[in-house]
Amino acid sequence: MTSYFETLGRTVLERWRQQNFSLEAFPEIARIAIDEAPPSENVDLEEMIHEFLSNDEQPFQSQSGFGQPELVAFNDPRFYIQILFWTEGTTEIHQHEFSGAFHVMQGSSVHSEFDFVGARSVTPHIRTGDLRMKQIELLETGRTVPITSGRECIHSLFHLDTPSVTVVVRTHHDPGTGPQYNYLPPHIAIDPVHADALTMRRKQLLDVLETLDHPGYATLVGKMIESLDFERGFHTLFHAMDRLQDLDEWEPVLATFQKRHGELAKGVPETLAECLRREFISRMRYHIDNPDHRFFLALLMNVPTRKDIHALITERYPDQSPIETILGWAEELIEPTDFSLTLLDAAFPESLGVAIEAQFDLLIIALRHALEEDPGSKTGSAEQPEIHAALTGSCLRPLFL
Repeated sequence: MTSYFETLGRTVLERWRQQNFSLEAFPEIARIAIDEAPPSENVDLEEMIHEFLSNDEQPFQSQSGFGQPELVAFNDPRFYIQILFWTEGTTEIHQHEFSGAFHVMQGSSVHSEFDFVGARSVTPHIRTGDLRMKQIELLETGRTVPITSGRECIHSLFHLDTPSVTVVVRTHHDPGTGPQYNYLPPHIAIDPVHADALTMRRKQLLDVLETLDHPGYATLVGKMIESLDFERGFHTLFHAMDRLQDLDEWEPVLATFQKRHGELAKGVPETLAECLRREFISRMRYHIDNPDHRFFLALLMNVPTRKDIHALITERYPDQSPIETILGWAEELIEPTDFSLTLLDAAFPESLGVAIEAQFDLLIIALRHALEEDPGSKTGSAEQPEIHAALTGSCLRPLFL
């Protein structure tokens, strides 16, 4: 790997040694060392890739599946430096069992930070609580952000450019800071590393029954949910959700879970509905490569209210009106299906019987009305109530809150 990363690694190592390898001190040591000579200004990416491909003398490479790909640029028994490429990457909301700092070497990202309030451990591998947005910011090339291990640093990244490249200076593992929970907003945290072999095999067997279109699928899942503990029941419910909705059996099985677990299950319906919304947006990212459109998707996935969405649009495009910018993106993203036009997952209502040629203007007019009216207003969209309902019931919902 290039001499730049060797120098950065040695600098961090020496400064950390002077702090007696304090884990508390490491994030700031890493951040300062990166910012003194930022990779975005001191590393030629093309040259680095060429050198990595042609030179066998490289640091030990891990078997990690993180990044697309991950390159290890410096390795020490106490910490290492990784270069992460992202072509389709959108991270889960997560915390870390390591500390350090990351630097945006190329591209840009929407970075969200959260608190998990009122946390309750159901088992060592699943928790309930309230996930609340702490701050959200746009990270441009050259930004460096410290990473603190444990629950004080819960965050997510939505990468806007292809590829986005980040440099991470990080410890291998900080004892006592796990599990490295993933967070399912707004109410559930799960340990993604925990492997329950029985639940895994049961989900695989349910997949077989789904493939065979087994007539007893919903009944079998309902009986499982009726007897399973909260952790296994939640994972089973999550796994079977799409199929149960296709069979129009979702509501009774969900009701069975709620009856089985009472107050503990209170936040589960909202969490699973949000999982579906976020999963749709994440899938859209795989075939949308326009950075402006990806920024729009990032806002819809991560920003909870219209006010905050407008603020971030103004930060990125200071000379543009947020509403006109959103309308411009919408015009570019509207697509035809067999029977109607759709804006992301908001389909023009077939019940209106409008010819497809006339639907485009009506969608944009309804969207403009919804964007311009006060959040929570019951008036202003009476002329197109069905279209308004399609928009507000879709992944576009944060635009109207």
